Amino acid sequence: MTLNRSCTAALVASLLLPAAHAASLRVTLSHDLATARPSETVTIPWLEVNKAMPGALIQRIAVKDPAGKAVPYQVTNVAPLAKDPQNVGAAYGELIFQHSFKAGEQSVTYTVETIDGVAPVFPVQAYARYVQERLDDFAWENDKLAHRTYGPALMAPAAPGSGKEVLQTSGLDLWFKRVPYPIVDRWYNKGHDHYHHDEGEGMDMYNVGKSRGAGGTGIWDGKTLYTSVNYASWKVLANGPVRAIFELRYDAWDAAGTPVTEVKRFTVDAGHYLDRIDSTFEFKDKATLTAAVGLNKTPTDKGEQPDIDVHRDVTDGVLLQWVKQKTKGEFGTAIILPGATEFTQDTLNHLVLAPVKAGQPLRYYAGGAWNRAGEITSAAQWKAYVADAAKRARSPVKVALQAQP
Repeated sequence: MTLNRSCTAALVASLLLPAAHAASLRVTLSHDLATARPSETVTIPWLEVNKAMPGALIQRIAVKDPAGKAVPYQVTNVAPLAKDPQNVGAAYGELIFQHSFKAGEQSVTYTVETIDGVAPVFPVQAYARYVQERLDDFAWENDKLAHRTYGPALMAPAAPGSGKEVLQTSGLDLWFKRVPYPIVDRWYNKGHDHYHHDEGEGMDMYNVGKSRGAGGTGIWDGKTLYTSVNYASWKVLANGPVRAIFELRYDAWDAAGTPVTEVKRFTVDAGHYLDRIDSTFEFKDKATLTAAVGLNKTPTDKGEQPDIDVHRDVTDGVLLQWVKQKTKGEFGTAIILPGATEFTQDTLNHLVLAPVKAGQPLRYYAGGAWNRAGEITSAAQWKAYVADAAKRARSPVKVALQAQP
């Protein structure tokens, strides 16, 4: 995720257009950190691409690295121009691609150019969908990790004798992967009794119940956590190959006498163990409320006899766990909440807190990693990964643009 997942975040658009139309767009990326930054996501407003390359179409461009090699890219329709009546290729949202900075590499230049043929279809590494066939689940994944959360059908009462599962929670679930390819559709197809066992691709072994799971939210009044129930509606805004963006809306709930609604926007990037989440709460008659983001205190299956290490760092707003299990390996979960003020807990959750204003998004990052995936295999590695992600969030990559004749 880059932790400003929009590495794009600090877009410095110094677009210098010559009198004649340019044939390509030079994209210079820079940053101030000495450490490696794998899978930084770069976003460029398509309007700027169109200025430099009038008439360029999303299927007839190439994004090339410094060696001239074409890399995967994506063009979204998030906040696009509504129409393109002159057919000049202006009605898109953003151009997205990724670069992995090596340690000590602080600047690199890419080129966007038009091509005569049609660009290839790139493998999907970020994906989200509504799962109608499984009680209104909503699921998403990238090449590192998968997730799901729960919709209205799951909390509906079960008819007598139906055997239907009933669960009321807005907690977030984790599915731990061993493989980089998409598994959400495969696992739902093979069914509940199979994806709770590792059959070579990973497994669903994380416990949510009525907790916040791995990154669910609520409102804290100093003593009690007030939470929504299952999401009420969904909207997919972008769907790979590099980035997926979607929103979940939660109906009003009572937070100690204050009605609150929430919309969560998820930004899921290839190559990252943490997703970016922007939660926007709406409420009246109060200047601020205290939002809480949580991790389940008991995240394992029964019989696993977990040894759970909990780590907190108020400087970066980091709350993380490393969980050792009896038979199913070890895994980490984490939240990064910039602007966090303190930590607390209730019966079900460890919580990190921050003030929130009505209508203003609260940005945080949440996710996890499993040692059997083979990349992050210890508590020390997980803590280092999360600390580095927080550092990257504070120092986003800068993007400078220059049209080339």
